[in-house]
Amino acid sequence: MLKAFRYRLSPTKTQEAELLNQLRLCRQLYNGALEERIGAFKKAKVTRNYYDQANLLGEIKEALPEYKGVYSQVLQDVLKRLEKAYKAFFRRVKAGEKAGFPRFQGRDRYDSFTYPQSGFSVAEDGRTAYFSKIGNLRLRLSRPLEGKLKTATVIHDCGEWYVSYVCEVDAQPLPKTGSSVGVDVGTMHFCITSDGEFHDNPRFFQSSMKKLRVAQRSVSRKPNKRSKRRRKTVQRAAKLHRKVSRQRLDFHHKVALKLVREHDLIAHEALNVGGMGRGNLARSIHDVGWAQFFGILAFKAECAGKRVQAVDPRYTSQRCHACGHTEKANRVSQSRFVCCNCGHTANADHNAALNILGRADPLPLNVDGCVMRAARIQLL
Repeated sequence: MLKAFRYRLSPTKTQEAELLNQLRLCRQLYNGALEERIGAFKKAKVTRNYYDQANLLGEIKEALPEYKGVYSQVLQDVLKRLEKAYKAFFRRVKAGEKAGFPRFQGRDRYDSFTYPQSGFSVAEDGRTAYFSKIGNLRLRLSRPLEGKLKTATVIHDCGEWYVSYVCEVDAQPLPKTGSSVGVDVGTMHFCITSDGEFHDNPRFFQSSMKKLRVAQRSVSRKPNKRSKRRRKTVQRAAKLHRKVSRQRLDFHHKVALKLVREHDLIAHEALNVGGMGRGNLARSIHDVGWAQFFGILAFKAECAGKRVQAVDPRYTSQRCHACGHTEKANRVSQSRFVCCNCGHTANADHNAALNILGRADPLPLNVDGCVMRAARIQLL
């Protein structure tokens, strides 16, 4: 399995200048390659691919000697990024989706470069990280690396530098529990389990709206986009958004880990989060971050040898778990459920979680009657 580890880098002023220079050269190469592809198609109806452009890197280094200071595989990865953007564009066109054509990258949009195979290492003491053509950078190893190093990506985020290592690790199955649970998500409560456990929605974005409003208004009062004052103000607002994002990510990791440790089967609704995020509750839905949570939950379950199953979400909030009667009037309010057929009363979200669990495939049993876990993710 592949797992990412992200650490903070502390470059000197000279090293930071070199990092910014390499980031600038990679961005210029990306924009130049994109311009070449567009021009070739407009003038001669010729389609250029990754291999056509990668074969010209030697000529580019001869014409522009500054590119000799960038590791060769880093330059190749820049062209692979462009190739990936083109393939994604044509895939969306064929699928009939809204297709955004690959765009030219500005200084504030292109913020990373990758060593895809070699040219990087970590010191045994964990204090420095080596990158070819750059040197040794001070590294804050907040947690130990695991497995075999595969790639390294240097990231510039709000004036700070980070490195993200992708490592190949072995799965670490957790002990069997024999438990299954259904999870209903919402905006009032983040998630409610079929066991009756409620996780409140922390609303990180809503609690930070006052500071964000002040920061965004300060940006809007500085119309000159090239001024240093505006750039500093934009960075201050970006740091506030980054803090909210990190708070939400930390919360999702903790809730997902708790579910994976306690249950062998976790069922949740197969929600169209993207479509729901374009409705009246868009701000609340984006703040709660269901899509990110489901992704983290699936990854952690696969690492632990557990099973996550997404079930049909239709009528889970209107169906009575006791008798199976489905009617819109059953849900009296946001939190109360009263069945019009049998009179069963329950918390509406808890009732929905029980229905979600009932739609999931049960855990298979072996000949000894012990619960076996699947090490893959099933999506219906």
